[in-house]
Amino acid sequence: MTMKRTAPWRVGDRIPALAAAAAVAACLLPGGVAAAGEADKAGSSAADPVAAAAETCATSLPDSFWRAPVDKLPVHPNSARYVSSIGSSVALHPDFGSGLSDGEPFGIPVTVSDEKLPETKVTLDYADESDKVGYRIPRNARIENGPASEGDRHVVVWDRDSCKSYELWNAEREGGNAWHAGGGAVFDLTTNTLRPDGWTSADAAGLAILPGLARYEEAESGHIDHAIRVTVPRSDQSYVWPARHQAGSAADPSLPPMGLRLRLKDSVDTSTMGPQAKAVAEALKKYGAIVADNGSAWFITGEENPGWDNAQLDALKAVKGSDFEAVDASGLRQSPDSGAVETK
Repeated sequence: MTMKRTAPWRVGDRIPALAAAAAVAACLLPGGVAAAGEADKAGSSAADPVAAAAETCATSLPDSFWRAPVDKLPVHPNSARYVSSIGSSVALHPDFGSGLSDGEPFGIPVTVSDEKLPETKVTLDYADESDKVGYRIPRNARIENGPASEGDRHVVVWDRDSCKSYELWNAEREGGNAWHAGGGAVFDLTTNTLRPDGWTSADAAGLAILPGLARYEEAESGHIDHAIRVTVPRSDQSYVWPARHQAGSAADPSLPPMGLRLRLKDSVDTSTMGPQAKAVAEALKKYGAIVADNGSAWFITGEENPGWDNAQLDALKAVKGSDFEAVDASGLRQSPDSGAVETK
């Protein structure tokens, strides 16, 4: 898995390379998602907890920027330069799937919690822009790429009891009810309130990760109704709504800012793609991708799930950077500190 991402808050911080040694986490329900209090139910016939969570607690509100169609928005005047800087000839890469890649699970696992848990002690390296309290993380919460990973080590907990998302970057279990992380954020999924201006999250752009993941149950239904998280190799030292933070390598207007919305051109033929890949591609046409972090070019993010058909997802790699265009999404903004969009 050729993947490299930068820390989401400090330009120039050292980034560890991904290790090729991780065991698949135990205690999983069918669907590949750990659920709090379900350690004894591995292999049971219970429904996918991610799908169940979506029914009781949506990852974003209907008027959120995540769910705003961008297929009719004007092309950004700097689109050609942005796409060129990301890589016009570079293939789109679905950074998620089933099974292992280089010995590690891939994608960002979503741990679903549907019970009231005691507050978790979380110590943070970058506490100044992190939420210091309010996390309720199950002990069996899964870590991106497995517990031995040296990568971004994201933890995402979808708490449907309180309808919140608890998100950590560079997370480590410390035993008992304690975790250590580089940084973290708590998102109330019942509001459109953005993080304080200038604050990062578990992502460089200061956005939530959970709403921007391509999820298996969505793709399997044939319809993904939101934008998808994407990484770029280098970004400008700026950010645009709805992003709240930048981690740019240079003050260069040819580089994309954090929060930039990119969409797959309508001319791209998806008719021969399998249903999972087609659902992702059509979402990229209608809702686009949001630049959320620095990393490998055109890496879009989805949940780790054994239901993904990797052969189908590989069809997305036929899409090139030149098949995308940046759009001007400024007209969607209702308020600088809200993720709600203008309604006509």
